[in-house]
Amino acid sequence: MSTVKGKLAALWGLGRAIVVIILMAPLHANALEVNGLRFEHKDWMLVCDNTRTCRAVGYQRFFEDSEAVSVLLTRKAGPNQPVHGKVKIGELDLDDAAFQSLISDASLSLVINGQEVGAAVVDPEFLGAELSSEMLLALLSALRRDSVIEWVHGQYRWRLSDAGASAVLLKMDEVQGRIGTPGALVRKGDRQEEDVLPALAPPVVIRAPVDVSQTVVLPAADEVALRAALLASVEDETECSGLAMPDDGGEPLDVVRLSDTRLAVSVSCWMAAYNGGAGVWVINDSKPYQPILVTESATDFDGETVSAMHKGRGIGDCYALDEWTWDGRAYVHTLSSTTGQCRGLAAGGAWDLPEIVAEVRQKEAASLP
Repeated sequence: MSTVKGKLAALWGLGRAIVVIILMAPLHANALEVNGLRFEHKDWMLVCDNTRTCRAVGYQRFFEDSEAVSVLLTRKAGPNQPVHGKVKIGELDLDDAAFQSLISDASLSLVINGQEVGAAVVDPEFLGAELSSEMLLALLSALRRDSVIEWVHGQYRWRLSDAGASAVLLKMDEVQGRIGTPGALVRKGDRQEEDVLPALAPPVVIRAPVDVSQTVVLPAADEVALRAALLASVEDETECSGLAMPDDGGEPLDVVRLSDTRLAVSVSCWMAAYNGGAGVWVINDSKPYQPILVTESATDFDGETVSAMHKGRGIGDCYALDEWTWDGRAYVHTLSSTTGQCRGLAAGGAWDLPEIVAEVRQKEAASLP
């Protein structure tokens, strides 16, 4: 079952402070006992995943008519971990002359308050560059105070906003337990570096095989009660119009076997201007069906994995992606990620900013039931 891409759960690009704490307690389906965090302030945002790796992203000023540019600062948890940086030039509104100049000359300079502090080699495929340690030090210092930060190539300039950067970097230090240590980005101190929080290993999920080639036909007499039970598991009934009876405009139920005792049911749920989503449930293979909702916004389902890819707006410059993996007992939420704010950087989004990650392994053939 495959449908059009689903809706984005959060609107990006707001020019105000937003804090979203994602507590990964059990959701509709079985969930990993992990924490993720998203924090936004002005032109900067922070996304930390369940291993405590944090990624801070800054953009051009939101309410100004400036060229699109973004910086990604990534830092793993644990003592003495360095910061890695990348810069990305926006592609969607870039004129052809600037594009051709960038990919042919392949040099991008960092200029802070009118002074060049270094240059980076542009990757013509990505239209961005890795930052050297010297450039990173200068950039991090500039972000802690009012600065004019520009990326320059010949006659072309892209200004990076510093609005919100200090708050985001401080939040990164807080999540990783670095405040008051020499390695803190904002509030340095004399606490021992060994006191910072350690990195966490991603949980391991063993994916169980599912054969979706054979569909399951449930007793016709059970359909009314089953649809009612499926609808009761959805918080807002309007989120799944496909669960109405076919005579009332509903959609057919697709049913596949997951295991000796469990089935998966899917049905188209909703359609918006440029997105849509389907519902996926796990049920018993006979009454009482006792449905467990995985999501009502699925965009792809192959039995082993439920995926939900959500476009943030029509031009497709920002997406969110969630995945649930069948482990033989339940669908486990093994991935939740966003490409960042809708800032006109690239079709499909510019960055990969996960909140939930897991190591998904396939069950060995010898251990199959």
